[in-house]
Amino acid sequence: QVQLAESGGGSVQSGGSLRLSCAASGYTNSWYCMGWFRQAPGKEREGVATIESDGTTSYANSVKGRFTIFQDNTKNTLWLEMNSLKPVDTAMYYCAAQVEYSGSWCGMEDFGYWGQGTQVTVSS
Repeated sequence: QVQLAESGGGSVQSGGSLRLSCAASGYTNSWYCMGWFRQAPGKEREGVATIESDGTTSYANSVKGRFTIFQDNTKNTLWLEMNSLKPVDTAMYYCAAQVEYSGSWCGMEDFGYWGQGTQVTVSS
C-alpha cells in the first residue's frame, strides 16, 4: 500500500518561497510517476508538476520557471520548490503517485494514490 504524507505548506507574501515535501512509502516499482496537484476553493483540481522515475519532469504553464519538482537520492521524498509565489498560487497542494500503468503515465486520472494535502496561502 502506497502512503503519501505532505508537509511544508504555510502562509507567505507575494514573491516569497516555500518548499513542499512528500514522504512516500510502500512501493517498489521500478517505473512510476509522482506529481503535485493543487485545488483552490471553488475550482477544479489541477496539475502542477510531475516527475517520472527516469527524471523526466513536466510543469503547468502557470508555474514554469517558478516551481521545481525533484526527488531525493533515495526517491523516498518528493519535493516542490516554489519561488516567486503569487496570490493565484493559493490552494491546497496534494502529492500523488502512479505506480501501475493505466494506459498512460502522469495524467491526473492515472494517479491512484493521494496524500491528504497541505495548504499554501499567498497574500498580496
